[in-house]
Amino acid sequence: MNTVDSILCTFASYPETITPRMFKIKKSLGQHFLKDEIVIQKIIDALKENSCTNLLEVGPGGGALTKHLLQLPGIHFKAVELDDEKTAYLKNAYPVLKDNIISQSFLDIDAPFDAPFTVIGNFPYNISTQILFKVLDWKDQVPVVIGMFQKEVAQRAASKEGNKVYGVLSVLIQAFYDVEYLFDVSNQSFNPPPKVQSGVIRLKRRTVPLDVKSERAFRVLVKTAFNQRRKTLRNAVKSLFTAEALQDPIFEKRAEALSIKDFAELTFRMS
Repeated sequence: MNTVDSILCTFASYPETITPRMFKIKKSLGQHFLKDEIVIQKIIDALKENSCTNLLEVGPGGGALTKHLLQLPGIHFKAVELDDEKTAYLKNAYPVLKDNIISQSFLDIDAPFDAPFTVIGNFPYNISTQILFKVLDWKDQVPVVIGMFQKEVAQRAASKEGNKVYGVLSVLIQAFYDVEYLFDVSNQSFNPPPKVQSGVIRLKRRTVPLDVKSERAFRVLVKTAFNQRRKTLRNAVKSLFTAEALQDPIFEKRAEALSIKDFAELTFRMS
């Protein structure tokens, strides 16, 4: 790690019993630590709106969110943190975390609880889209997600059909979760400030499962349709349907014009 890739920083959010020390903020890991207590409280308030017994924090870093999460009553808490230096600090600052930190990349871990669990975090922006797709792998176990993302990613996850940022991420996530864009977050709420603005979204698992031919067929259709989003569906997905099926007027539309329900219904007509 050279000096270009890291910035020395003193954390201001240490517990009173811990003496502040110097840390390296590792840009290679997408580290931008949340420092705005107003934003932190808004995230905690959003979490409290849904019942939760098992909670996984992704990327706790210096513990800005962690210190509040650990105070929630009746919570079985775990965190996943790739950075060994931050892991060592957290275990020292919060002894209760000694056996409750998973020192791996979030993208590589198995589900950390046998029972349903909520996911929360200031997610590393360099893997934030991958994090959402990882959550989809656990959708039967994860009823709620509250996360900080680069604003562009948050908007894509929450966007509806007809919007220019509506795409694969929007459809695949909203097929299984209701997505609510909660609020914007200024880059000045972080140390160091990222070059982009941020947004917090909440995912709540849909109570009625989407009716599709199969999840695999749904994913293939959505990805194929948006792979050539400037073309009409008739040209973009012609390999997936019979010539007869393609005569339906819906295939004159482009992918961004179709609702999630439209995509789901089309799966039953795939050849």
